[in-house]
Amino acid sequence: MSLQVISFYRFAYLDPGGLAELRDRFTNLGLALELKGTVLLASEGVNGSLWGSESALQTLLTALEQVPGLAPLQTQACLATAPAFRHFKVRIKHEIVSLGRADVLPQQGVGVYVPPAEWNQLVDDPDTLLIDTRNAYEVRVGHFPGAIHPNSTSFREFPAWTSSGLAPFLQDHPKRRLALFCTGGIRCEKATAFLLQQGFDQVYHLQGGILNYLRQIPAAESRWSGECFVFDQRVSLNHQLESGSHALCHGCRMPLSQADTKLPSYVEGVSCRYCLTVHSNSDRQRFAERQRQLLLARSRETQGYG
Repeated sequence: MSLQVISFYRFAYLDPGGLAELRDRFTNLGLALELKGTVLLASEGVNGSLWGSESALQTLLTALEQVPGLAPLQTQACLATAPAFRHFKVRIKHEIVSLGRADVLPQQGVGVYVPPAEWNQLVDDPDTLLIDTRNAYEVRVGHFPGAIHPNSTSFREFPAWTSSGLAPFLQDHPKRRLALFCTGGIRCEKATAFLLQQGFDQVYHLQGGILNYLRQIPAAESRWSGECFVFDQRVSLNHQLESGSHALCHGCRMPLSQADTKLPSYVEGVSCRYCLTVHSNSDRQRFAERQRQLLLARSRETQGYG
């Protein structure tokens, strides 16, 4: 049985009055299929990341694509033998990816999709400005060299950065084209819709995001440097889309390199160099107890399997 993580999304008009019924329907289906992960529903479409058997995942995706407007879904799949998520849930949200701008409607138009096979040629052109729409902690894990980014902690900061950072940069460094990218394609796609609304033209985005690029482009030809952060228990993926070398600090949720975990500030499940001075002693004691209980539960699971 092939076990996978599949990420998927589609911007489409969904009737707000029908979202509760969709939530209940797909909650029941996902639980019956023993899937783990999250599906987000909003009036602008669907977005999700799930772990399970290939056949179970395909059953749910096929059912989603039967909802008017949701076919075809943009999907990215990776092999993953261990569960990447703890639970299964379907949630109704205001947005399937939070930009904080209700007036931005990707259903009405987005930038030009660039397949991975054409990405190198585009970004190698000196008239192209490469823009990373991900958060700063994701950029630390891996990046396309030469890209600029908002140095953000949330995608909701992108609109303000467009005015405070991108516009001044373009005044000093004029470029003909803007090429945006993100992990799986959804953030950069929505960002291109915003830029078009703001009057930018020649706006492009990497189809399927970094994950699709790593899947299709041989490492010898790749422009990617490092690993790719993912929002699940794998933390990061290498160029072969295998689990990478990064860990996650459970005190602050920051990804940590192997060098980070060797620092005195790192205590598994409790603290790291990013949060050592942020949390109080009582917080760290609470985190330590949580870590103790987690290790105890894992030990019991191992004994049960034996």
